[in-house]
Amino acid sequence: MLLLNKSISYLYFFLQMYLTLGCPEMKFSTEFSNPGDYIIAGLFTLHEGEVSAKSRPEIDICQSTIFNSHGYHLFQAMRFSIEEINNSSTLLPNVTLGYEMFDTCSESTNVYGTLRVLLQCTEPYIKMQNNFTEYKTKAIALIGPDSSNFAFTTASILGMFLVPQISYEATNELLSIKQIYPSFLRTIPSDKFQVEVMLHLLQKFNWTWIAIIGSDNVYGRHGLQSLYTLVVKNGICVAYQGIIPYNMDRTVVRQMVGNIIQTRVKAIVVFSTYFLARIFFEEVVQGNLTDNVWIGSEDWSVDSRISSIPNIKKIGSVLGVSVGQINLHRLSDFEAAYISSVKADNVQRYNCDQVCQECQTFTLQNMSIPSQFDVSASFNVYSAVYAIAYGLHELLHCKSGQCSEDTFYPWQLLQQVKMVNFSLYNQSIYFDDNGDPATGYDIVLWDWNGDNPSFNIIGSFSQHPRRLELAKNLDWHTNDNAVPVSICSKECGKGERRVQTGPHGCCFQCISCPKMSFLNTSDLYACQQCGLKQWSPPRSEMCHNRTLEYLSWTDPVSVVLLVIITLLLIITIAIAVVFTLNLNTPVVKSAGGKMCLVMLMSLACSCCTLYCYFGKPHKVTCMIRQPLFAVSFTVCLSCIVVHSFQIVCIFKMATHMPKMYNIWVKKNGHNNFIIVSSAAQILISTIWIAVKPPEAIENYSIFEDQIIFECSETNSIGSITEIVYIGMLSMFCFIFCYMGKDLPENYNEAKCISFSLLVYFFSWIAFFTTYIIYKGKYIAAVNVTSVLASIFGILSGYFTPKCYIILFRQELNTTKHFQTAIQNYTKKQSVQ
Repeated sequence: MLLLNKSISYLYFFLQMYLTLGCPEMKFSTEFSNPGDYIIAGLFTLHEGEVSAKSRPEIDICQSTIFNSHGYHLFQAMRFSIEEINNSSTLLPNVTLGYEMFDTCSESTNVYGTLRVLLQCTEPYIKMQNNFTEYKTKAIALIGPDSSNFAFTTASILGMFLVPQISYEATNELLSIKQIYPSFLRTIPSDKFQVEVMLHLLQKFNWTWIAIIGSDNVYGRHGLQSLYTLVVKNGICVAYQGIIPYNMDRTVVRQMVGNIIQTRVKAIVVFSTYFLARIFFEEVVQGNLTDNVWIGSEDWSVDSRISSIPNIKKIGSVLGVSVGQINLHRLSDFEAAYISSVKADNVQRYNCDQVCQECQTFTLQNMSIPSQFDVSASFNVYSAVYAIAYGLHELLHCKSGQCSEDTFYPWQLLQQVKMVNFSLYNQSIYFDDNGDPATGYDIVLWDWNGDNPSFNIIGSFSQHPRRLELAKNLDWHTNDNAVPVSICSKECGKGERRVQTGPHGCCFQCISCPKMSFLNTSDLYACQQCGLKQWSPPRSEMCHNRTLEYLSWTDPVSVVLLVIITLLLIITIAIAVVFTLNLNTPVVKSAGGKMCLVMLMSLACSCCTLYCYFGKPHKVTCMIRQPLFAVSFTVCLSCIVVHSFQIVCIFKMATHMPKMYNIWVKKNGHNNFIIVSSAAQILISTIWIAVKPPEAIENYSIFEDQIIFECSETNSIGSITEIVYIGMLSMFCFIFCYMGKDLPENYNEAKCISFSLLVYFFSWIAFFTTYIIYKGKYIAAVNVTSVLASIFGILSGYFTPKCYIILFRQELNTTKHFQTAIQNYTKKQSVQ
């Protein structure tokens, strides 16, 4: 809105002044014109530099400033395109285009040229009215101006009259707002698109620690702000922002260079017009900034006036955004032909209808082949003129080979120009809804080989779709030809989180994520915990699923143990059969008689409980396996305790304590003890199962990467009570074995029982030791091994010797042999 008010102010300031001026008095304004059926106006900067301050509004005298060769080439491009169109027999047959072009060295001359566009064909003034729909201007359209600063003024004024305006170099994205600038179009992409290209370049080479420099005008300031907003949004840190002053104060520029050095950035984006960029780079060279990478905006990236600065080669690599390069070779031919015509014409006139003497002088003395930058911008002028011509082609119905002579108004031409779609030099020319072209950008890299740097096209960036394409091998201006690095902190390693060390997110320290956590790329500053069923090692970027582990039936260890369990069960049953068949023999009777069968049955039951330790644990198997083993093994140990006690009673208590012996015999003490002892273990197991029964649980605390699927009985009070109770019975066995160590050999079970108990003790000591060290899935196998060892100890220590006598030493299995042993023991005791 401020720009619109500014433009209107200029309009009223200059309107009255213009109405008092005639063409012969325009010696202070360079004007070039050529007649035609339809006039196209053009605004070009043929002079540039400081203009003197005025005490009142008036038009500046451009000839007092520096001549601009770039603007001159653009001026010639418009003349060339109009001449080419006039020579065409198909585009605008029987219609000629003329032009009026103005030198816009300042805002005042820019407004002057704009107002000349609005002159009516028959009147030398602008007729102010409320409705401009039927207002016919002298010029049907305007090409230019070159800067966004000037374009805001022209677009504001011409927009009220809906006069088509096509700029060839004004890139500010605000000009695309059709509600404010309805008649503005352009043949150069907007800065919004340009900053996207710069962002992609920064991301492509991982330049996250940068400085941004802008020029002190609308182009530079708005470009700087747009780029800053975009890069910060995408995680790139801007260490420094600077504005090159419009008054070209070199002291300020030197301070900017010093600030860049202090930030230690290596990638600097310079979003500036070429004349301020030149001042900046002259100070960069003086400040000895080397080994940097400079990213240039399209206004200076391929400008030879920047690349020709003395010693600029040492500043480092220069990467630039450039308008697509078109080989407009016929423009060079046109300019060469013009030079020849000027040389042949020695008559110079100062007339509104002739080219100025200064231009002729420049042409004769300083003319050179247009640079790459000149050609690119010239094609934008060339295509802009053709867009007007194609709009006229449709508006005047020229398809039939003859254009009509119907009257039309600027807004009608504007509608047609917005809809043009044609090709020039294999380039599609059309405008989107915002009046912007669909063209992309070239990416250039300065080549320092040779005296003067050249501009190598290394890639491109297209609009549809958004895609950056670059050559694979680039020649960087570095010692080892490596890509320049511009970061505040080195990237953290795998699984390391960032800890910010300053105001910028790009400056950080790296700390490893601990185990059971991971670094998610969506948040580089925090380690996230893994789920309950997941795990991760230190410095991880993802969590892994834990494996569910248990002692399966098919595990090789399980197969071996199952074979042993089955063999031991078969042996137990075989011993029971042997003892049943020889139940009345002295050996079986001395071993306990029918009580041996009870012991073997309990051992067989203990063996069967071992099958519950294999496969996936279930609630039922967890609930019965240890209680059933504890009860059955308690029955076996109770029988051994009773048998040991009875032998001691017969040979010792019967003599020394006859009354107690009689009570033991009469009250059937051995059976009662077995029943009471077993009942006590049953009671312990019942209470345990009733209060807190064992169940299948997933244990996450043993291994980081495994879930141990196990039964919960190991750590319960009931389980410990059962084991303690069995241990107590074992101690009683040892006591009675010790008391009966001097009994007759045939009745002396001390050695056999001691061996069995030692095997039992060692097996369970080994189990608990292993359990303290290891608690994985094979702890179930260790438990099974301990039970097998306990069963095997009793079978081998207590029953196997007796089976040996029954089967292989039958002469020892006689009543006479046992009586002889008792008599020998009696004699020995009487002697003592």
